[in-house]
Amino acid sequence: MDSILNYLRISDTLGTAGQPAAEQFAGIRAAGYEVVINLALSTSTNALPNEGDLVAAQGMEYAHIPVMWKSPTAADLERFFAAMEQHRGRKVFVHCVLNMRVSCFVFLYRVLRLGVPVETALQDVLAIWQPDEVWQRFVDEMQGLFA
Repeated sequence: MDSILNYLRISDTLGTAGQPAAEQFAGIRAAGYEVVINLALSTSTNALPNEGDLVAAQGMEYAHIPVMWKSPTAADLERFFAAMEQHRGRKVFVHCVLNMRVSCFVFLYRVLRLGVPVETALQDVLAIWQPDEVWQRFVDEMQGLFA
């Protein structure tokens, strides 16, 4: 798993990363993941046009929730929350291009839906990056909207 770009184990049932290579999905499955959620666009850097098929070939479920890098929305977050709730109790691997947008979405899910303290969840975001103005505003606004 450590060979996957920006892989971060959040818990026993949640891992995040940047875009895996096609051959890395077998390792994701071998690590026990049952569900893959992709927040990158199909036109993003290194996107795999057949990712859903690659994931299904490994016996995992796949959800694609494309989130625009410069304009994430509350609707995107609602779809992500719904996907996470649908798979609660299963081992979920969430990725985008570099694990930046994912780190913010997972932060919001953990804080707003799982009750993880902000300081704890923030450490995992900062392990990946310091959110820029667009993403910090999004995180702040969503915390107010979904609180």
